[in-house]
Amino acid sequence: MMRRIIVSADDFGLTSAVNEAVLDAHRNGILSTCSLMVAAPAAAEAVAMARETPSLRVGLHLVLVEGDSVLPYARIPALVDQQGRFGSDQVRRGFTYFFSPSARRQLAEEIDAQFAAFRATGLTLDHANAHKHMHLHPTVGKLLCEIGRDYGLRAIRIPAEPPAIMAACGEKTGLSDTLLYRWTGMLRAQARKAGLSVNDHVFGLRWSGHMTSDKLLRLSRHLPSGVTEIYTHPAARPDATLRALMPEYDQTGEYAALTDPHVRDAFTGRQAQFIGWNDL
Repeated sequence: MMRRIIVSADDFGLTSAVNEAVLDAHRNGILSTCSLMVAAPAAAEAVAMARETPSLRVGLHLVLVEGDSVLPYARIPALVDQQGRFGSDQVRRGFTYFFSPSARRQLAEEIDAQFAAFRATGLTLDHANAHKHMHLHPTVGKLLCEIGRDYGLRAIRIPAEPPAIMAACGEKTGLSDTLLYRWTGMLRAQARKAGLSVNDHVFGLRWSGHMTSDKLLRLSRHLPSGVTEIYTHPAARPDATLRALMPEYDQTGEYAALTDPHVRDAFTGRQAQFIGWNDL
């Protein structure tokens, strides 16, 4: 089986520094696709950039935690604060989404609103995933697949990072990694039932915010067969928003890795083919 790679960037639209890095990593690096936060502060700028760069494929980065909503507080009081912002308490939110019928109704409305906001940009919907992988929650995953299909969704990310490959790359793995890897099977089944295309593997969980050239070079030597998504969080420079939300992340290091010619050469030297979601 061939080795095929989708290289993506999350948080498109979060800040200008992110937008600039995404665009340059696509034009001068290995990035093929990115995921847009439709309600983020720099989303309008991101959309304008994407319209001018049709080769950059853009999907929806569904935000249901640690970010801004599309709908106002009055419409979704079970989900956001009065400023229309989702909190960062993923576990509590997970229980709420599962056990509260009113929260589930509001969740469906917000997911629909984010897809509608993406459609309003005029961009072609390349794929969808969720901020902080909230679509691994069975309720969120089901709604994402069902509602997304109504908006022409064709592919989603399965955050299945193989522990054996990470171990081969020199990382210590344990029971939690294995359990998470198995848990992704539920989302994969939901996606297949909805007729959506998916990746076989993902890399970016263990190295989230630290996907440097060195790590990508290590990964290139152990890249599995099938379709792999490598997702990143690049930024052209640090800024106040990124420091506040992701103080431990090395976004500029990830940006440098995406534009490092040695990284491209390492993957192509392993007969890996760079593709996009629309190639599946």
